[in-house]
Amino acid sequence: MAEHSESAASRVLDAITFNEDGLVPAIAQQFDTGEVLMMAWMNRDAVAETLRTGRVCYWSRSRGALWRKGERSGQEQVLKDFRWDCDADTVLVQVDQKGVACHTGRRNCFFNALRDDEPAVIAEVEKDPEDLYG
Repeated sequence: MAEHSESAASRVLDAITFNEDGLVPAIAQQFDTGEVLMMAWMNRDAVAETLRTGRVCYWSRSRGALWRKGERSGQEQVLKDFRWDCDADTVLVQVDQKGVACHTGRRNCFFNALRDDEPAVIAEVEKDPEDLYG
């Protein structure tokens, strides 16, 4: 698990450019396969907690609260590496995803695609959302 000191977290927070809502887009990627799992938002507290604990935490815009990935479903993300882009306005969290990443029960959130000139679902549900969230 990638846990970092308060000092390191502070330097990262100073480097990142948060938008006018105090958020930065965060892309989650499976560390060993490169699979893009999901996109969510982080605020300063979510970044700091992620770096401090090694467990990925996001900001839920709909709930207006920190969202610790997997806190209800058990499908948590363990931080392997924390990166940010050249403009410092997007972060990449390389993670070890436990179970599925998407609330629909699919491995990742990017299961819609264009196939034969038609929108198509290209990934099956692996875990019933009812089993994940009740």
